Amino acid sequence: MISDVAASLAAGAAKAAKAVATLSTAEKNTVLQAFADKIRLATPTILAENSAEVAEAAANGTSAAMLDRLTLTAERIEAMAAAIEQIIQLPDPVGQSRFIEQRPNGIQISKRRIPLGVICMIYEARPNVTADAGALCFKAGNAVILRCGREAIKTSLAIAGAMRQALTEHQLPPEVLTIVPDPDRNLLLALLKQEEYIDLVIPRGGEGLIRFVTEQSRIPVIQHFKGVCHLYVDKAADPAMALKLLLNGKVQRPGVCNALEGLLVHQAIAADFLPLAAQALAEHQVKVHACQRSLPYFNGASPIADDEFGQEYLAPEIAVRVVDDLTAALAHIDRFGSQHTEVICTADQAAADRFLTSVDTAVVMHNASSRFSDGGELGLGAEIGISTSKLHAYGPMGLEALTTEKFVVQGEGQTRG
Repeated sequence: MISDVAASLAAGAAKAAKAVATLSTAEKNTVLQAFADKIRLATPTILAENSAEVAEAAANGTSAAMLDRLTLTAERIEAMAAAIEQIIQLPDPVGQSRFIEQRPNGIQISKRRIPLGVICMIYEARPNVTADAGALCFKAGNAVILRCGREAIKTSLAIAGAMRQALTEHQLPPEVLTIVPDPDRNLLLALLKQEEYIDLVIPRGGEGLIRFVTEQSRIPVIQHFKGVCHLYVDKAADPAMALKLLLNGKVQRPGVCNALEGLLVHQAIAADFLPLAAQALAEHQVKVHACQRSLPYFNGASPIADDEFGQEYLAPEIAVRVVDDLTAALAHIDRFGSQHTEVICTADQAAADRFLTSVDTAVVMHNASSRFSDGGELGLGAEIGISTSKLHAYGPMGLEALTTEKFVVQGEGQTRG
């Protein structure tokens, strides 16, 4: 039965998690290097599987953004291996301790960082997640169950196979990194009921997948429904800087979650800035959805109604709105943002401070591109995903977010009266 298969996979991972939880940092780093080495050696196999899957996906009409995420090259495989080697260099959070206090009765209270246990990663056409998630979860002392979408299952199996070979050669159970071999949705549903063995579910993919997982899971889920990121160009903005932020945020890689989907412009600067934006966006063939106040500045823009903002285009497309002031910009973001990343461009520090304080989002930026909303760019070294829910993590999730803390109490025989 499918439920028995799911229970067996989850139980095996839970047992394996105990083996990795007690490894030293040096032992984990040795295995991580073996992960990288094995992936490099498996490059021809990985590329062969990936080429077939990309061709099949293209024939099935898969979007350009999805094909980009699915496609691997020798350079991208090398980047996966190099990313694992970067994880080796990161500080190990497991075992870190912080003193809380000494109570009047003399007991010493501290908190010690420990692995979460078993993490279930659910993702679509992103085979690189197999290596990233496997390495990050391992460094944080966890076992991981990887459930890849049908489009990339063979590629992911090839990557995971290389990593599992490294585990076996280092006398560790291969179930430390378990990849679900069948993308059947019923098996996924059964996995989401294994709360006895799985501690956290992290879905990465489209909004539909994440809502489905959230609704069906008995296990806590890290949510990231979509990335509707805005750039607000304040009246005190430098137009040249704002244009740089707009183009980098929108056209460098439009199919990712930290790309800009909305441009808000203070009415006082609209006449100066929007002609520059219109010309630059046209040069990069970006489709514009413009409000009535911004529509005259764009040739061929589509009008957008006041209630139609908040779309995640994941394409060379953007929504533009002229706002009365900072208050109106904040109200727009509050209504249409997705708590992912919001940016203000301004030379007015008071306006920046108000924006940084008021915006309810995982990452907020002043005079910096939304594309920096990424674990590596923010100094985490690597990320397993971006959380737009507030428990237990918010924003890009690095190694520390894959651990938790337990209380450690030390005494000399004290008893409670």
